[in-house]
Amino acid sequence: MAMLYFRKGAKVQNLIHNLKYNGKTEVGILLGNLLGERLKNAPIYQDIDLIIPVPLHQKKLKLRGYNQSTFIAEGVSAKMEVSFSENILVRAISTESQTRKSRYNRYENMKAVFKINKPENIKEKHILLVDDVITTGATLEACANTLLENGAAKVSIAALAFAE
Repeated sequence: MAMLYFRKGAKVQNLIHNLKYNGKTEVGILLGNLLGERLKNAPIYQDIDLIIPVPLHQKKLKLRGYNQSTFIAEGVSAKMEVSFSENILVRAISTESQTRKSRYNRYENMKAVFKINKPENIKEKHILLVDDVITTGATLEACANTLLENGAAKVSIAALAFAE
């Protein structure tokens, strides 16, 4: 599920860009709280065992200084009262920006990008994967596949916004 629509020039784009590029991490926690409140009351999200943010590659993390999805996951975690971990799912391969790629090229670009640290921490668990914006879903699909291939029982997905 996605809570909002991401439209060029709209307020949601401004909020997410402030979170992602201007160091306004409190926006991620606040919006994560709002997202978590909605998820907490949705029947299909009642049995979440662990929340995992979509990871950034170390190179991008060093450049930006933080992972915006971690702050969203922190806000969701607080409202749902479910722990989160940013160290289990890792982006092992650095990929170029996906913004100008077609859906197929995004999917191909994301194959085998993610790895799991300590697979025993996700065995038989229902994982909630959290991201900022869903465009084609290729990144989320690659993350979910990696989690499932490494023993997760179920993966649900939540994002702040869906790109139109």
